Amino acid sequence: MSELTFPEDILYHPEHTWVRIADDNTAVVGITDFAQEQLGEVAFVDLPEIGSTFAAGDEFGTVESIKAVSSLHMPIAGTVTAINEALEDEPSDVNTAPYGDAWMIRITVDADADKSQLLDSEKYASQL
Repeated sequence: MSELTFPEDILYHPEHTWVRIADDNTAVVGITDFAQEQLGEVAFVDLPEIGSTFAAGDEFGTVESIKAVSSLHMPIAGTVTAINEALEDEPSDVNTAPYGDAWMIRITVDADADKSQLLDSEKYASQL
């Protein structure tokens, strides 16, 4: 087992997704290093359509591995503006770059989005 990483420049949802929010209220969402390790080799990623709107905690897609199918939970309320189409051909990127090339969706964060559920890297790591 390699050492798990939890970058400090992103926020974490208790259901093992992360969000990196930019100053212009856009954000990138993916799954955590812990989640990809628990899943094992990722074989398929099912992502929502562009324009889909989700509340924090809503299921926005699934990740399928040899071990299981897991729901992806939206870390913060927002509207999908892009999906990572590269994951259709290379879902295993989730295992090697969960915070980089294997981001899952880009969103516009709702103006009144509640960030209270989100954890910093230290709090997220301590709950595992």
